[in-house]
Amino acid sequence: MIVHPELRRAARHARRPLLAATLLQGAVTLTHLAQAVLLALALADVARGDTDRLPMLIGAVLGVVAARAGLGCRQRRTAVRAGARVRVSLRDELLAHLGRLGPAHLTSPSLRPGGPPSRAGAVRTTLVDGVEGVDAYVSRYLPQLLITLSVPPLLLAAMAAIEPTALVGLVPALLLALLGPRAWDRLLAKRGKEHWDTYEGLGADYLEALQGMPALRAAGAVGRTRQRLEERSAALHRATVAKLRVSLVDTGLTDLAIQGGTAAAALLACWSAVTGSTAATGTYLVLLLASECFRPVRDLSREWHAGYLGVSAADGLVALRTAEPAVPDTGTAQAHWPGPPHLRFENVEFGYEAAGSPVLRGVTFTAEAGRTTALVGPSGAGKSTLIALLLRHRDPRQGRILIDGRDAAEYTLESLRQGIAVVSQETHLFQATIADNLRLARPTATDDALVRAARTAGIHDEIAVLPDGYATVLGERGATLSGGQRQRLALARALLADAPVLVLDEATSSVDERREADIVRELLDAAGGRTVLVVAHRLAAVQHADRIVVLDRGRVEAVGEHAALVAAGGVYAELVRAGRTHEGGLAA
Repeated sequence: MIVHPELRRAARHARRPLLAATLLQGAVTLTHLAQAVLLALALADVARGDTDRLPMLIGAVLGVVAARAGLGCRQRRTAVRAGARVRVSLRDELLAHLGRLGPAHLTSPSLRPGGPPSRAGAVRTTLVDGVEGVDAYVSRYLPQLLITLSVPPLLLAAMAAIEPTALVGLVPALLLALLGPRAWDRLLAKRGKEHWDTYEGLGADYLEALQGMPALRAAGAVGRTRQRLEERSAALHRATVAKLRVSLVDTGLTDLAIQGGTAAAALLACWSAVTGSTAATGTYLVLLLASECFRPVRDLSREWHAGYLGVSAADGLVALRTAEPAVPDTGTAQAHWPGPPHLRFENVEFGYEAAGSPVLRGVTFTAEAGRTTALVGPSGAGKSTLIALLLRHRDPRQGRILIDGRDAAEYTLESLRQGIAVVSQETHLFQATIADNLRLARPTATDDALVRAARTAGIHDEIAVLPDGYATVLGERGATLSGGQRQRLALARALLADAPVLVLDEATSSVDERREADIVRELLDAAGGRTVLVVAHRLAAVQHADRIVVLDRGRVEAVGEHAALVAAGGVYAELVRAGRTHEGGLAA
């Protein structure tokens, strides 16, 4: 019966509607009591053979029933409104926190100590199903809990005045119904956690399988994945049954106490009537009010089962809400630079916890304001890691990154990331129109601005031939486009953002090599007035950069222009020769 602190916290999002729902629930309960009293009076009159006021009493009962129907309808609407407010507020809060956590959250250790890294499917389960469970718990169980804690004591006091001996059967039964199930709380909490963890894991597995279906088909692993999901489903079934066993014991104990207490109170009332110690009206009141005394307990048991998913998800919700970002947002400066800023990496060193050695070692170079700087090097040299550090998805272990002479950590995270437009190899498009996907970068962009950005990215002509043009609805994750089209659309979106810093992180890897050089050249021309960082494996995309920084094994191996670096030999010259060999192989 102890309410989880996270669920109490969630209830604060809808205090007024929850209070209104509780008061209305109390009014509904009062109609049950009024009906019991009226029926007791009517039955007593019939027993005495006095039917003069019987029509009036029956009419009053019908009026109470009608009033209860109206109050019940309003109570349910109020409870639904309260639950909706809790859902929206809780999801908004969690989504905002996920935004602060950033992409590093899904590659960091588990929110729960000792667990594996967080998974997108598990987070989705918490945000959707977990919050839905909290809705039912807060909007239905909590109001009923307050009614259950307040109404039975008042009825016991009334029963004591009518027939004290009835308390001998009622009080022990009520205590057993309310406190008996608490003996199973610890076991039920354990079973609930096991059920939720299994449910969360199955949701993550299904989402991962759906997203990776092309790779599973290519590897011939669809059957094995299906078998693994069947095993996880069977595990969820076992966890559900184990939880239900405990829950049914809880329910059975409550029902036993309710039925036993009602029967005991009825027997005692009948005994009092036989011995003549209680009048007919008192006897009927005891019989009917005894049942009403247990009604809130029965309702509480029903609402408990309706909202139990919220109890199971509470630990996951609090873990997600209190997860610490990979970097603290302690900066106060706004990243509103008067012109394109210069970027300075000073003795930057960084390593991932799982890696045995640093990924970056003493990296120092400058990306000049308004110019294009390319980062090249073998796979694993640390190029994308530098971009992640620039965006402050993580912070360097040593050294610092200066933007316009100020440490990047001094800027607020929101303004810093708004000032840097990024196009990565892994683009994400939403199931919406092409225009809507582009306007994610700038909601107020005109149609002409969309066309200009699309032309520069080399995608306008392909959009124009579509039946609905820019109003064409894309499939989920841009599934109706090719890889190259998705990347070029993402490029157009980044250009539309008009940020003073533009980062192209393998942004044209899915584009044909012959087209890639033209697109990059057009992009660099259109990016005039921006500081541009280009990360690429294929060197045709970086030959026209103002400066090329060559990374090798986490260090800066060389800095210069294309011709000078080729003439100097070293890693860059080897990459150029390897690229030419690859092109020759393709041509052959």
